Amino acid sequence: MYYPSQKKPPRTLYKFPGGLHLPDNKAQSTTESTVRAALPGKLVLPIHQHIGAPSQIAVQVGDRVLKGELIANPQGRISAAVHAPSSGTVCAVAEHAVPHPSGLPALCVVIETDGQDAWGELPPAIDDFEHCEPGLLLERIRASGIVGMGGAAFPTSVKLEPENSRRIDTLVINGAECEPYITCDDMLMRERPAEIVAGIAVMKRLTGAANCLIGIEDNKPEAIAAMTRAVEQQGVADIELVVIPTLYPSGGERQLIRVLTGKEVPSGGFPAHIGVVCNNVGTAKAVADAVLLGRPLISRYITLTGE
Repeated sequence: MYYPSQKKPPRTLYKFPGGLHLPDNKAQSTTESTVRAALPGKLVLPIHQHIGAPSQIAVQVGDRVLKGELIANPQGRISAAVHAPSSGTVCAVAEHAVPHPSGLPALCVVIETDGQDAWGELPPAIDDFEHCEPGLLLERIRASGIVGMGGAAFPTSVKLEPENSRRIDTLVINGAECEPYITCDDMLMRERPAEIVAGIAVMKRLTGAANCLIGIEDNKPEAIAAMTRAVEQQGVADIELVVIPTLYPSGGERQLIRVLTGKEVPSGGFPAHIGVVCNNVGTAKAVADAVLLGRPLISRYITLTGE
């Protein structure tokens, strides 16, 4: 196993019941660098892209919008803002087919892109986040529309919100990505490790966690090496990269927490109940973009592969 510091003894790893050794189909999508998707003529944006209350639409048909501009406001504590991924004109606000197992349509904002991909005005960067009020950091994350990028899509500002009744001692960063074909987190860690570590530093500030464990499966040697270099170069204290065996579903939040800490999330409970907060590497990168660049969450790495 590969550890960022040979001075530390290998961390004790724990097992969870069951688990499968699935065929590894990662190489189909990791042999080349990532590529940016072409800008389509129309963007169809579901307003409800997250767990929680649907957002409230803030634009009308005919409005010109710029990249990163707010098009829907969060409603209530558990909700998320939605922003324009590119510049163009709102050509429809209506029910539209969306990629959902139910097959049901959803309320969407449709933008006819202008090909300019022009950014709107962004909020200023928060460079000195270590001395920034937690409330301001949380509001920036909320306003940026960040949700869990590992699939759950739970609003990140709520997950990182300090609670006086619960002490968080460990921040777990999920880089396991155990599904047999998906490699978006793997490639993100290879290509954007510094941004991930910067986002981790912000999350450590918000949670007050004394320790951070980054869990990566041992079938991702390039990602492990890249993340190790980023941790060492940025010098963020109390971050430990832990290489774990490749076993589905180690990428599940509860399973990863068990493997890394030996703790069990109680049935019906949350990781915070045992002093842990778990976030995906993509979420960490999005937090860095929001805080350090002022950019909302409007894009992500995805995997397109298969036979």
